[in-house]
Amino acid sequence: QQCVLTGSWVNDLGSNMTIGTLNGKGDFTGTYHTAVTATNNKILKSPLQGTQHRENQKSQPTFGFTVNWRFSDSVTVFTGQCFVDETGKEILKTMWLLRSSVDNIRDDWKATR
Repeated sequence: QQCVLTGSWVNDLGSNMTIGTLNGKGDFTGTYHTAVTATNNKILKSPLQGTQHRENQKSQPTFGFTVNWRFSDSVTVFTGQCFVDETGKEILKTMWLLRSSVDNIRDDWKATR
């Protein structure tokens, strides 16, 4: 079975992501609506851009994407792999890094989570 990134995804915390159709190079765009944030600003849908590795023998591709948060001065990069479990369900497993804006270089240590 093949794992396909295109479509709507919901994570364990209730965040929603929609990934559009991949182009011939494996690039895609979409939106991310997070359910979790450290800011008091109103949460807005935010654009994402990414790419999928197209050369995968097992049809469980690796991918990465960047979210440019519309409600804060931060950007998150995600990297992961799309899996098909034993019941046929598609699952994305990811890791992320979030970079927030800080006022000066002395605060750089606390800017990346």
